[in-house]
Amino acid sequence: MIHTSKHGRSTRSSKMVSWSGITRIQQILQKKLVREFLAEFMSTYVMMVFGLGSVAHMVLSKKHGSYLAVNLAFGFGVTMGVHVAGNISGAHMNAAVTFANCALGRLPWRKFPVYVLGQCLGSFLAAATIYTLFYTAILHFSGGQLMVTGPVATAGIFATYLPEYMTLWRGFLNEMWLTGMLQLCLFAITDQENNPALPGTQALVIGILVVTIGMSLGMNTGYAINPSRDLPPRIFTFIAGWGKQVFSDGENWWWVPVVAPPLGAYLGGIIYVVFIGSTIPREPPKLEDSVVYEDHRITVSSKMEPHASVASPLTPVSVSPDNRPSVHPAPTLQESVAQEHF
Repeated sequence: MIHTSKHGRSTRSSKMVSWSGITRIQQILQKKLVREFLAEFMSTYVMMVFGLGSVAHMVLSKKHGSYLAVNLAFGFGVTMGVHVAGNISGAHMNAAVTFANCALGRLPWRKFPVYVLGQCLGSFLAAATIYTLFYTAILHFSGGQLMVTGPVATAGIFATYLPEYMTLWRGFLNEMWLTGMLQLCLFAITDQENNPALPGTQALVIGILVVTIGMSLGMNTGYAINPSRDLPPRIFTFIAGWGKQVFSDGENWWWVPVVAPPLGAYLGGIIYVVFIGSTIPREPPKLEDSVVYEDHRITVSSKMEPHASVASPLTPVSVSPDNRPSVHPAPTLQESVAQEHF
């Protein structure tokens, strides 16, 4: 009996520890920064798996892949990524977009490392996934050698490389310009004071934007326009056996897709804010719900603080028939749809 009792207590104790551990994990996952990290991780992973898979088709089989397919896959991969995380983190999927939003005051800087870390880990895991799925096809195509350049090069499946006809600084300008166009259009698509995409269509419109950039301007550098898209897969290819040439090729091209896109996104964001955003007429605040209570006039602004729990100048107040004030809870402000970004 004693042995049975001890065994029963031990089983109950282990179950309690197990449930407490699960509860603790759930509490951690519900924290806002953790959810935003996971959202960027998952959305970037989805976008990169579709995008890199399409490049693998184009490189390894002319029959099953094409440049058009690459553009469509990356574009609609972005669309799927926005659906995965758009209402949680904004689904940036792009360190350059995150940098521009932080630099322009639309996102606190404390979130920058969280977003970028999630993006980079998602991109790295996507590269590992494509490598695993296409491993035999890569070896068959290249004759068992992992080449960075030449007719059987396969490193380009994972990261961008500079063509022979391009110089390093022309490539820098190209990446900066394309990312500037991306960010400018992202601000336009999501600007509720201008002519934004219709509700529910933002993800699709952002995907079309990426397809448009690739089909019109992507030839010169492969339009990385995203440090999170280019650097983690490049690091993976170095680890997987392509060697140091993944960094040294193209006059050490590797750093350009890391540095040029954030600069371009910042400039593109500034151009939109200064020349478009600042010229949009803004309606003056509306004053409403003025009431009189004990000879004091209370004026309530239409701009309400979210989650207000006590009466304040920003809380709607009305007077009941018995002259007692009643407080109506302020509505929660709807968060804007995030930018995207490839």
